[in-house]
Amino acid sequence: MANEVVDQGRRRFLTATTAVVGGVGVVAAVVPFIKSWEPSARAKAAGAPVTQSLKKVEPGQQLIVAWRSLPVFIVNRTPTQLAALPKQDPRLVDPTSTGSSVDQQPKYAQNGTRSIKPEWLVMVGICTHLGCVPDFVGEMKPEPFDPNWQGGYYCPCHHSRYDMAGRVYQGVPAPKNMVIPPYQYLDDSTIQIGVDAQGAA
Repeated sequence: MANEVVDQGRRRFLTATTAVVGGVGVVAAVVPFIKSWEPSARAKAAGAPVTQSLKKVEPGQQLIVAWRSLPVFIVNRTPTQLAALPKQDPRLVDPTSTGSSVDQQPKYAQNGTRSIKPEWLVMVGICTHLGCVPDFVGEMKPEPFDPNWQGGYYCPCHHSRYDMAGRVYQGVPAPKNMVIPPYQYLDDSTIQIGVDAQGAA
């Protein structure tokens, strides 16, 4: 049997090359797997902030925009609607919004109007009972569901009622005020939903 001379240099080269090629293969297999954990572009867009101009929303009117696949109600409240808000306090479950968690509204909306600027209501339009979308009934006049109606939201599914700040009335199925999303003003007539107000406590 002939003596075989082992070329150690060649062996080290082949071992190193095999390790590198194998490592590249592992990385090539793992990267798509890790990428699959990242949210899709559609998912990112669904959670992205929404910017909305308020210029065309007249006093007493409501605009609805979509944010995170939820309807967000934006209402330009009239002085008369605002003046009626404190008069509703005795009829409400949580008039000062202090019994609600931070999940129900940011601290900067924990006030009588539940807003940054009193005239503008920005609110997720979902009933806190079973997730229905309540109707905007902004006129201040007697209604079949409330003879002392002062404007607000009525859920025809199970008859929950909310005032013009999204605060829930007593004696209805809904347990909590409607949710105020994080939002900020970019200028006097533009808001961004999904981002907390700068410097807000």
